[in-house]
Amino acid sequence: MAAPPKMKVEVWSDIMCPFCYIGKRNYETALKQFGGSGQIEIEWHSFQLDPTIPASSDKKMTVYQYLADKKGMTYEQSAHMHKGLIQTAKAAGLTYNFENAIVANSFDAHKMIQLAKEKGLGDQVEERLFHAYFTEGKDFGKLETLIGLGTDIGLTEDEIIAAIQSDDYAYKVKLDIQEAQNIGVRGVPFFVFNRKYAISGAQPPQLFLQTLEQSFKEWRIANADPLAPGLIFNPAANR
Repeated sequence: MAAPPKMKVEVWSDIMCPFCYIGKRNYETALKQFGGSGQIEIEWHSFQLDPTIPASSDKKMTVYQYLADKKGMTYEQSAHMHKGLIQTAKAAGLTYNFENAIVANSFDAHKMIQLAKEKGLGDQVEERLFHAYFTEGKDFGKLETLIGLGTDIGLTEDEIIAAIQSDDYAYKVKLDIQEAQNIGVRGVPFFVFNRKYAISGAQPPQLFLQTLEQSFKEWRIANADPLAPGLIFNPAANR
């Protein structure tokens, strides 16, 4: 018996993006308040905020130092700029330890995300990677780090290594990034509801809830089966 259809919510995200983790948590808060949550499917898409970061380096750079170098400011100024973001994360129930976060290229991590998506573990791998980066200070530039995080959510060491070494998974990451460019994504997180409504940024839960309700109402009308037992389909009631 075929599984019932679900409305898709797509998210373009980089696991090194602090607003993406906050956006994820705010969306989840809204989903808990949404009556049709069982009919919502989330799909994560890859995005890189800074693909120029070296794939590996002996020099470990914190988020504070990275922004200081990038913006031409002092370390202290960079740390001060992050204070408000730390409080915003705290309000969403998250702990950001920027002083421990290690800046590394996220491309290999995204290849592992693509693997996890195929296994139905897309949401789990995003959560594990976000927490590892912002709270635990894990270094994504190390293969052993990615193996440890991937096995935490049910992937095997062999398939993680194969995915990271695979041109096919690299291509899937690039396809996601190209699609983002095609639909006009300039920053992340970028949420797309039923391929119709979009939310950019770590918006409040109420906005996510309103968008879920509107998009789901339209999706339900478009996908209603008038022959389904117990289903009353009345378009006039949804105008």
